[in-house]
Amino acid sequence: MTHCESAHAVETVRPATGTVSHTTRTIALVGNPNTGKSTLFNILTGLRQKTGNYPGVTVEKHTGTLTLASGEVQLIDVPGTYSLAAQSPDEMVAIDTLLGRFDELERPGAVLVLVDASNLRRNLYLASQILEMGLAVVVVLNMTDVAARKGIRIDDRSLARALDARVVPMIAARGEGIEELKRVLDEVLQHGHTPSVRLLPELEQASKALGGELRAAGVEIDDQEVERALIDTGGYAEQRLQRLAGRDLSARLDGLREDVGEGQALSGLEARSRYGWINDIINDVETRQETGASWSDRIDRVVSHPGWGSLLFLVVMAAVFQAVFSWATPMMDLIDAGTTGLGTGLSAWLPPGALSSLLIDGVIAGVGSVVIFLPQILILFAFIILLEDTGYMARAAFLMDRLMRWCGLSGQSFIPMLSSFACAVPGIMATRVIPDRRDRIATILAAPFMTCSARLPVYALLIAAFVPQRSWLGGLINLQGLILLSLYLLGIFGGVITAFVLKKTLLRGPTPTFLMELPPYRRPNLKSVLLRLMDRAVIFLRRAGTVIFTVAMIVWALAYFPHPGSIHDAYDVQRAEASNRFGGVELEARRLALDNLEAAAYLDQSILGRMGRIVDPIFRPLGWDWKVSAAVIAGFPAREVVIAVLGTIYAVGQDVDAQNDSLKGRLRGASWPDGEPVYTLPMVLGLLVFYAFCLQCVATVATIRREAASWSWALFAWTYMTSLGYLAALAVFQIGTRI
Repeated sequence: MTHCESAHAVETVRPATGTVSHTTRTIALVGNPNTGKSTLFNILTGLRQKTGNYPGVTVEKHTGTLTLASGEVQLIDVPGTYSLAAQSPDEMVAIDTLLGRFDELERPGAVLVLVDASNLRRNLYLASQILEMGLAVVVVLNMTDVAARKGIRIDDRSLARALDARVVPMIAARGEGIEELKRVLDEVLQHGHTPSVRLLPELEQASKALGGELRAAGVEIDDQEVERALIDTGGYAEQRLQRLAGRDLSARLDGLREDVGEGQALSGLEARSRYGWINDIINDVETRQETGASWSDRIDRVVSHPGWGSLLFLVVMAAVFQAVFSWATPMMDLIDAGTTGLGTGLSAWLPPGALSSLLIDGVIAGVGSVVIFLPQILILFAFIILLEDTGYMARAAFLMDRLMRWCGLSGQSFIPMLSSFACAVPGIMATRVIPDRRDRIATILAAPFMTCSARLPVYALLIAAFVPQRSWLGGLINLQGLILLSLYLLGIFGGVITAFVLKKTLLRGPTPTFLMELPPYRRPNLKSVLLRLMDRAVIFLRRAGTVIFTVAMIVWALAYFPHPGSIHDAYDVQRAEASNRFGGVELEARRLALDNLEAAAYLDQSILGRMGRIVDPIFRPLGWDWKVSAAVIAGFPAREVVIAVLGTIYAVGQDVDAQNDSLKGRLRGASWPDGEPVYTLPMVLGLLVFYAFCLQCVATVATIRREAASWSWALFAWTYMTSLGYLAALAVFQIGTRI
């Protein structure tokens, strides 16, 4: 489950009542992690789904439209959880969704509970809790193919009788059983059926009695929430109930726990009761045959091996980054040609002036220079999604536990750090799964070092422009891909070393244990993969169309104004003199040179030019000119806008390669006043290292403050990472130049 937001936020929910009436057109999809829930949701809803956040928390909310024979229904993908015992506000999202506590979400008319047929005992724990909530339930017995390979056979009819609910066997990854599931859902929504499962009747009666008293006293609460508050001592349900009813309620809760449990902890009583019930069901419905070592076990002997597994991990990662460059080039060339052609067409259609410059040098050059990297980002995400869906990523986390332990962390930290390769914000929020605060803080400060998707365009631009296109083994290995892999490894190294130092100094403490369920290997569902990939593309393009567009407009304005007419008049005089003295090709070359000098003069007098010259002395030791410094400073709110800023700066500057009007050509042509190139190899390598370490993301800083509950840790992270990036870039440039 994704973890997020502060403890008070979930209070913005619909007031509860003891018995909430059912709606008939909303279904909640619930299940343990790694049961294929996302795959089933994508198959059922297709393109008709929306992604947002639950009110008050940054837990992602996925809703979609499902078409049944009786009409359309809303399907809610509830965050994955192993039980309804909430220990934090974001874990309470599952309960609040099922109780209809969110204003924009109706109480479900039915609950679709997804269980793993190969691990029925564990999955039925959550199912048993939902069966007691008074909602119509349909149980999907998923991954029956995996169960069959393990020699497990489940009598689904006997299971349906035991659960007093409809049971549908299926293989979601292949789409098998979808039509039967739709038919059953339609019947349940129209006719309804509340399961009769009641495992703790005394607790249920006590919860109803207390809930009735509280509602009579004006406290809006649901009986199921009261029951969770009684069972989960110190959990979020109890904390929220005490905030609503007052601290005086603690004594009453303790008294009821003593009466119902007769001296036993209710959490232990619940576990024994549920697992006793589950074991009886398993004995009746499940048969097993010895199958010997499965192909999955044989694969795991290699994948999880300390030596072979580590080597395989490096090979897989190297293959991913090779593909990022090799496969994306044709599509990137097509996008580049399209943006260049659009700019050329507009320049011929529009007269010179502010509007023309805004559209061509601001909108097209700024946003287009970022969109061109969409193919590389999609290829990277496609590999990540495929590796997750096949089950390999969980093995990688298990394998990395050894590395994590070396720096004082555990494999629990690997998952948040892995998530940070997409974006550091959800990665940092995912650290809530780490119970120890010191380990959580260490992981939070290490996560921003992972190479997020916002760094990829910067890496791709500089590598493609300045690293030679050399390849070996018939093109299977290329130098550009190796450099990209090295930068990713550099980020991992920076994060690991940071965690190691913190755990030895400021956050000294024992290394936590790490327990993790390894999901079965399975074939990804192509439709689900494409839908998730499309979602990532939309998110990226939305940022390109909002944040990056806005920054590009601001930078264009800073680079364009003031635009004194005296500069144009002075260069018009020189152009007239050139027309009298030269002709033919020589005249065209002289006019081009004058045009570039004129653009440079405008940029030099602009607000951006003056700002860049103010900070220039700070970054000059890194080999940066004022244009690079201005772009880097403008990119501190969000590093992905740096490409847009560079595109805007160089679109109005003098550094235009007559043979190549792309941004790469303009960077290659950038030079100091003495004619020496700005972008030398030491300078470029230093710039890449700077981006590998520097924290340029306001959203990440804000998330660190929220999750660490302290501005001091957020400011420490920004200062530490920015200083490290500066010093590393300084060392690379100075040493590289001397060598």
